[in-house]
Amino acid sequence: MEISVEMLLPYLSQKYPSHMATVIEIEKLALDLSGHERATLVANLLESLPGILCDEDEGAAEALRRDDELERDPKRTITLTQLDSHVRSRF
Repeated sequence: MEISVEMLLPYLSQKYPSHMATVIEIEKLALDLSGHERATLVANLLESLPGILCDEDEGAAEALRRDDELERDPKRTITLTQLDSHVRSRF
């Protein structure tokens, strides 16, 4: 049986006028579901969310630029040991 938040809201909104109480009650009800039902609910909830991976701050573009830079000049890389040593020396 597939249970969605939409199915639960009519019952919960009658009991609790506050938004937080509704979320708490939904969580309590969800935790009573079987593992399969919880997994289905989680999948449905995640699918309903907008994509969160975006490049508003150009972070991905910067990572790709740095990767390309290191591909062209591998001498610019350092080992993890060198990084640790550098970090420790700053303290």
